[in-house]
Amino acid sequence: MIYLDSAATTAVRREVLEAMWPYLTGEFGNPSSHHELGESAKSALDTARAEIARILGCRASEIIFTSGGTESDNLAIKGIALATPRGRHIVTTAIEHEAVLESCRYLERHHGFEITIVGVDADGLVSVAEIAAAFRPDTTLCTVMLANNEMGAVQPIEEIVGAAQDFGIPVHTDAVQAAGWLPLDVAGLGIHALSISGHKLGAPKGIGALYVRGGIPLEPLIHGGGQERGRRSGTENVASAVGLATSLRIADTTRAVNAERVTALRDDFIRDVLSDVPSAVLTGPVRDRLPASASFCFPGTSGESILLELGRSGIVCSAGSACAVGDDDPSHVLIAMGIEPDVAQTAVRFGLGAESSEAELRQVVSEIAAAVAAVRGLGSS
Repeated sequence: MIYLDSAATTAVRREVLEAMWPYLTGEFGNPSSHHELGESAKSALDTARAEIARILGCRASEIIFTSGGTESDNLAIKGIALATPRGRHIVTTAIEHEAVLESCRYLERHHGFEITIVGVDADGLVSVAEIAAAFRPDTTLCTVMLANNEMGAVQPIEEIVGAAQDFGIPVHTDAVQAAGWLPLDVAGLGIHALSISGHKLGAPKGIGALYVRGGIPLEPLIHGGGQERGRRSGTENVASAVGLATSLRIADTTRAVNAERVTALRDDFIRDVLSDVPSAVLTGPVRDRLPASASFCFPGTSGESILLELGRSGIVCSAGSACAVGDDDPSHVLIAMGIEPDVAQTAVRFGLGAESSEAELRQVVSEIAAAVAAVRGLGSS
């Protein structure tokens, strides 16, 4: 098997499993319990929180453990919007993850918010000037992803934050796809809230974290015993929090070397696909993209059919966001970029991993060419 769906999820690292194991077995205490087992669990949770804070360049008290990227996005957007009396207007973009867009739509439907959705150019990049033009005195939040999960475009977050500062508007960024590939220094980025998810980094599914800058009001979405300093109630998943901290530390340590190597592999892979596969179209920018991201449309085919053909050859990839469960509509991201719906339906996403090799990718290019030829042949017969 050649696994090229790391944008959807990654395997749990052995080091992560080993770090988690004590808290799945003998050290199983509830971190809210006031006895030895509970205190041990609390110590592990505090250490994991401090490690994540160190990597993000923030205070430990600014880290909230969640169940993953979707919850982190929901808590950031709804939590900040509902806690801030500034106004009922949010600015976002047309290519955000569904967790962001649906959170905004919820606020629009049930709380009277007005949502301004800023478009993108043909490369999937947002204009800072258009974002700034959407700001108003009653704008309570701007949420723009750091890097897109479907075609990998990296957005100019620092410039967006600079524009938002002129209006005193907090900025949230969904960094789920960027984590492990881009620096996540929250002070350098200037952002007020940032979401990450463990399973993109070699940690288990079902664990994530949200950074919220101290002093930013946050209305909790989950009420109960007041865990996470009252911002997210519920007994914490200690083992997975330890796993998230471990995976983030490993990713941070290896990020620069992996990004450089994988970027070179990705560039050669894109070049070879565009050269060897007739009519293949790269989606997203040539340069301002994640190191591991390569996404194409193959006009005259079906993305799902291409996936089936590649699957028969042991190549695992995807047709787009893994979170659009059962959705047969063309990608809202590609449509926002001006790609026609029938062409958008032919998209295939390749998410390289740190373990990807030149030989594997050369084989994949050959298999893509064969798959496209086979699907087009079936369509013309």
